[in-house]
Amino acid sequence: MLYRKLGNSDLEVSAITFGAWAAGGWMWGSTDRNEAVEAIKASYDAGVTSIDTAPIYGQGTSEEIVGEAIKGISRDQVQILTKFGMRWDLAKGDFAMHSKNNSGEDIDVYKYAGRDSIIYECEQSLKRLDTDYIDLYQIHWPDSTTPIDETFEAVSRLIEQGKVLFAGVCNYNAQQMAEAEKTLELVSNQIPFSMVNRGVEEETVPYCIENSKSILAYSPLERGLLTGKITPGYQFQQGDHRASHKHFQPEFIEKTNALLDKIKPIADQHNVSLGQLVLRWTIERPGITVALAGARNAEQAVQNARSAGINLSREEIDSISELVERF
Repeated sequence: MLYRKLGNSDLEVSAITFGAWAAGGWMWGSTDRNEAVEAIKASYDAGVTSIDTAPIYGQGTSEEIVGEAIKGISRDQVQILTKFGMRWDLAKGDFAMHSKNNSGEDIDVYKYAGRDSIIYECEQSLKRLDTDYIDLYQIHWPDSTTPIDETFEAVSRLIEQGKVLFAGVCNYNAQQMAEAEKTLELVSNQIPFSMVNRGVEEETVPYCIENSKSILAYSPLERGLLTGKITPGYQFQQGDHRASHKHFQPEFIEKTNALLDKIKPIADQHNVSLGQLVLRWTIERPGITVALAGARNAEQAVQNARSAGINLSREEIDSISELVERF
């Protein structure tokens, strides 16, 4: 496993980090709690020391699963990355979406990052995770109804209290990051990035490189699309958000699989899966510090972890990049 420091901090994380969105079940059809716990444990045994979660993932379920999975592991040997700013239990802030919880009940989700809300959310997260501090605390989405300085003054207070070690953002653009930094130093930005979704390379990635901010790439496998296992007509479970996502429509799937067919010889040469090759390429991309990879079971988790050990030559990386550019 490769380990890298976030920003200018001394917080070291695994370059492949366990992404625990699907573990929470919400928007992924369902979750098997025991399998999710075993997946995180297997991931840790394979060298993945960092886990990224959020309260909204299963409305607390994902954080509870993470807390259960790390019991018995020395706390200073694992890094917990969680978030704040998405409320399903408070109708305040920017309306985000209508959804259903894991019980099939209707919920409305809001993006809200007011001072008191953040303090409350942190306490709830600490309880669910069964820990007394969070390594990296990240705002989940921008909230236009709350001044950015108010949000990060609250996070700063949590850092002073020792409940949070470092602050990060998710889905912030360069301008929003610069505004937040007037109040509190950030170490990272978690943004969507994959071979077929590279819009952040235009402005946000250059800003992060120039200002020594780490990038945590989420959905580097494009929610499973870049594993090569999704074909036109693929049947998703009821409640799986991918069924209506633009990247899972037949034309986009065919175009993506054509790209994967071209890079498959490199995967075959290294005796690895397409998903593993994609993850390895991702953490070689300029500015990308971490690739977040989710897993439903222990086998998937171990395969993701092993991707960090693939020895790609510069020629192979450049060859893959050229094919991606043509996409």
